[in-house]
Amino acid sequence: MKREQLLRELRKLANEMNVEFTVTEDKGKGSHYRVKFNGKQTTIKSGELTPLYVQIIKKQLGIK
Repeated sequence: MKREQLLRELRKLANEMNVEFTVTEDKGKGSHYRVKFNGKQTTIKSGELTPLYVQIIKKQLGIK
């Protein structure tokens, strides 16, 4: 899964749940994105994301 696919999935889920979702591209180092979902925050790297990495990101954001 690419980062953009994960962001689309998170954005759709946030709309369905009616919660806050923001992506900050200009903070942090390099090409990492800061993501805030319903008050919880994490960093997502660029490129190909393994299923385990996606699972970890979702757990940090309180999803599933």
